[in-house]
Amino acid sequence: MSWQAYVDTNLLGTGKINKAAILGQQGGVWATSAGYDLTADEQSKLVSAFNDPGSVQASGLHAAGQKFFALKADERSVYGKKGAAGIVTVKTKQAVIVAEYPEGVVPGDATKIVEELADYLIGVGY
Repeated sequence: MSWQAYVDTNLLGTGKINKAAILGQQGGVWATSAGYDLTADEQSKLVSAFNDPGSVQASGLHAAGQKFFALKADERSVYGKKGAAGIVTVKTKQAVIVAEYPEGVVPGDATKIVEELADYLIGVGY
Protein backbone atom coordinates (compact mmCIF):
# COMPACT_ATOMS: atom_id res chain seq x y z
CA MET A 1 0.00 0.00 0.00
CA SER A 2 1.31 3.47 -0.80
CA TRP A 3 1.79 6.09 1.93
CA GLN A 4 -0.91 8.19 0.30
CA ALA A 5 -3.35 5.26 0.55
CA TYR A 6 -2.76 5.10 4.31
CA VAL A 7 -3.75 8.77 4.56
CA ASP A 8 -6.70 8.50 2.16
CA THR A 9 -8.10 5.14 3.27
CA ASN A 10 -6.99 4.41 6.83
CA LEU A 11 -7.32 7.96 8.14
CA LEU A 12 -9.57 10.20 6.00
CA GLY A 13 -11.66 7.23 4.84
CA THR A 14 -12.90 6.64 8.38
CA GLY A 15 -14.88 9.89 8.34
CA LYS A 16 -13.40 10.75 11.75
CA ILE A 17 -10.18 12.38 10.51
CA ASN A 18 -10.39 15.43 8.24
CA LYS A 19 -6.70 16.30 7.74
CA ALA A 20 -3.66 14.06 7.91
CA ALA A 21 -0.03 13.62 6.98
CA ILE A 22 2.70 11.05 7.39
CA LEU A 23 6.09 12.62 8.03
CA GLY A 24 9.45 10.90 7.84
CA GLN A 25 11.43 11.14 11.08
CA GLN A 26 14.48 12.07 9.01
CA GLY A 27 12.49 14.82 7.31
CA GLY A 28 10.05 15.16 4.46
CA VAL A 29 6.36 14.56 3.91
CA TRP A 30 5.62 10.98 2.83
CA ALA A 31 1.91 11.65 2.23
CA THR A 32 -0.66 14.32 3.03
CA SER A 33 -4.31 15.12 2.58
CA ALA A 34 -5.20 17.76 -0.01
CA GLY A 35 -4.61 21.28 1.24
CA TYR A 36 -2.96 20.20 4.50
CA ASP A 37 0.16 22.32 4.36
CA LEU A 38 2.61 21.87 7.21
CA THR A 39 5.54 24.28 7.11
CA ALA A 40 9.07 22.92 7.36
CA ASP A 41 9.30 24.36 10.88
CA GLU A 42 6.01 22.73 11.92
CA GLN A 43 7.16 19.40 10.49
CA SER A 44 10.44 19.59 12.38
CA LYS A 45 8.74 20.48 15.66
CA LEU A 46 6.07 17.77 15.26
CA VAL A 47 8.78 15.15 14.72
CA SER A 48 10.98 16.39 17.57
CA ALA A 49 8.08 16.76 20.04
CA PHE A 50 8.56 13.15 21.16
CA ASN A 51 12.11 13.90 22.33
CA ASP A 52 10.94 16.61 24.77
CA PRO A 53 7.32 15.97 25.78
CA GLY A 54 7.53 18.48 28.63
CA SER A 55 8.21 21.31 26.21
CA VAL A 56 5.14 20.39 24.14
CA GLN A 57 3.01 20.23 27.31
CA ALA A 58 4.15 23.76 28.14
CA SER A 59 3.95 25.42 24.73
CA GLY A 60 1.43 23.38 22.72
CA LEU A 61 1.91 22.22 19.16
CA HIS A 62 1.38 23.83 15.77
CA ALA A 63 0.07 22.32 12.54
CA ALA A 64 -0.98 24.11 9.35
CA GLY A 65 -0.93 27.48 11.09
CA GLN A 66 -3.13 26.34 14.00
CA LYS A 67 -2.02 26.13 17.62
CA PHE A 68 -3.26 23.20 19.71
CA PHE A 69 -3.21 22.92 23.49
CA ALA A 70 -1.34 19.73 24.43
CA LEU A 71 -3.47 17.28 26.40
CA LYS A 72 -0.98 14.40 26.46
CA ALA A 73 2.65 14.17 25.44
CA ASP A 74 5.04 11.24 25.79
CA GLU A 75 7.67 9.39 23.74
CA ARG A 76 5.01 7.75 21.53
CA SER A 77 1.98 10.05 21.30
CA VAL A 78 1.07 13.71 21.49
CA TYR A 79 -2.60 14.71 21.63
CA GLY A 80 -3.84 18.28 21.31
CA LYS A 81 -7.07 20.22 21.29
CA LYS A 82 -8.31 23.48 19.80
CA GLY A 83 -11.90 24.17 20.77
CA ALA A 84 -13.90 21.01 20.05
CA ALA A 85 -11.45 19.86 17.33
CA GLY A 86 -8.12 18.19 17.93
CA ILE A 87 -4.92 16.62 16.72
CA VAL A 88 -3.32 13.23 17.29
CA THR A 89 0.34 12.61 16.47
CA VAL A 90 1.95 9.20 16.91
CA LYS A 91 5.56 8.17 16.35
CA THR A 92 6.38 4.89 14.62
CA LYS A 93 9.83 3.42 13.95
CA GLN A 94 10.48 5.66 10.92
CA ALA A 95 7.56 8.08 10.67
CA VAL A 96 5.20 10.38 12.54
CA ILE A 97 1.48 10.22 11.78
CA VAL A 98 -0.27 13.58 12.13
CA ALA A 99 -4.08 13.56 12.08
CA GLU A 100 -6.63 16.25 12.85
CA TYR A 101 -10.25 15.56 13.71
CA PRO A 102 -13.11 18.06 13.41
CA GLU A 103 -15.63 19.28 15.95
CA GLY A 104 -18.25 16.60 16.56
CA VAL A 105 -15.86 13.64 16.51
CA VAL A 106 -15.29 11.87 19.82
CA PRO A 107 -11.57 12.36 20.58
CA GLY A 108 -11.19 8.73 21.65
CA ASP A 109 -12.49 7.54 18.27
CA ALA A 110 -9.89 9.61 16.41
CA THR A 111 -7.13 8.54 18.78
CA LYS A 112 -7.95 4.85 18.33
CA ILE A 113 -7.79 5.14 14.53
CA VAL A 114 -4.37 6.82 14.55
CA GLU A 115 -2.89 4.60 17.28
CA GLU A 116 -4.02 1.44 15.46
CA LEU A 117 -2.44 2.60 12.19
CA ALA A 118 0.76 3.36 14.11
CA ASP A 119 0.71 -0.11 15.68
CA TYR A 120 0.32 -1.65 12.21
CA LEU A 121 3.19 0.39 10.73
CA ILE A 122 5.44 -0.48 13.67
CA GLY A 123 4.55 -4.15 13.18
CA VAL A 124 5.68 -4.07 9.55
CA GLY A 125 8.91 -2.22 10.33
CA TYR A 126 7.95 1.38 9.69
